[in-house]
Amino acid sequence: MRKYWPQSNYQYLTVNQDNQLILTDGFLRSYLNRPELALIPESCSQEQLIHQQLLDNPLAAIDPAEIKKMADPDIQVNYEIWLRFRDKLCKAKSIESFYLSLFEGSGVDVPPLFVDQLTQILCQHLLGDNPTAFEARAAELLFRTQKITITDEGHIMCADQQTVEKFAQTGGFGSIGELLKQNDAPLRTIDLDVLSKENSDEYWGQNENYNFVLQLNFDQAGAAALAGLLEKWVFHFHGTKVKITPQGEITDSKWSWHIGLDVTASEILNALYKGQTVDNAKLAQVLCLFKLEFIDQGRVMTEIAGKPVYLGIAHDSDKRLKFKPQNLLINLPLAETS
Repeated sequence: MRKYWPQSNYQYLTVNQDNQLILTDGFLRSYLNRPELALIPESCSQEQLIHQQLLDNPLAAIDPAEIKKMADPDIQVNYEIWLRFRDKLCKAKSIESFYLSLFEGSGVDVPPLFVDQLTQILCQHLLGDNPTAFEARAAELLFRTQKITITDEGHIMCADQQTVEKFAQTGGFGSIGELLKQNDAPLRTIDLDVLSKENSDEYWGQNENYNFVLQLNFDQAGAAALAGLLEKWVFHFHGTKVKITPQGEITDSKWSWHIGLDVTASEILNALYKGQTVDNAKLAQVLCLFKLEFIDQGRVMTEIAGKPVYLGIAHDSDKRLKFKPQNLLINLPLAETS
């Protein structure tokens, strides 16, 4: 059994007979240890009091007026946001039903950080106890922003955005690197390892460092692992079996349905579908395409039955990929069920 992503706090949830994740007091308590809510030496007595009340009873009703008595305005905001999130989470039947509800209506009213944390937990649930390193690294795309580099040979490389920024600031030497940088001392170049079959076992010892690069060309293991995870994603939420295959291009000139898995891909695919001209520079932002085929045709809208759905991911103008896995849930052409 693999032990990975312990800070996701997935281990505090329980699973019901329908394989849905169920909230527990332990899971709610785990949020009180996160940096946004954890006590620090400077925490005032009122903050300490409320923090202890919630540790004793994570479902305790906290009067908003009591929050306002905290000395730090930023901490007040953090508690107000978290308590609203907690109350909504407690009303849901499962983590999955709460997650889906976030994307219904006029917009998401939960901080992106919380959405990403829930996405990570759901990915961990779907991957199970023994994923491959490629599957786990591909899952990171769903909840962590990636920085994209395309080599002269056309290799599409995904690196964790926060990790790249950290190395850019410190050269990988932490606070010592900051000091050297301030004094204009030369920093050693730090190359992140590209995940491969040969080094894949090393991923597990470093899985929360997010320091492996994933090659995402359509014919590589990274794209195949991502496709497999997305198949599980659809089945878990909709109970619908699909086959998702990485593609180098869309050759179907009369495609009937498509889904962009990020903002940029949505813009590009929408324009192409409408017959609009998209310049080569914009097209070059497309990283990978996928063909989704329904195994259970009875779940598909009549007009789409027997036809594939095309998926795409693309980097933005800053070479970043911010995945929107919810797009695959809310935009599938599923028939209405009674």
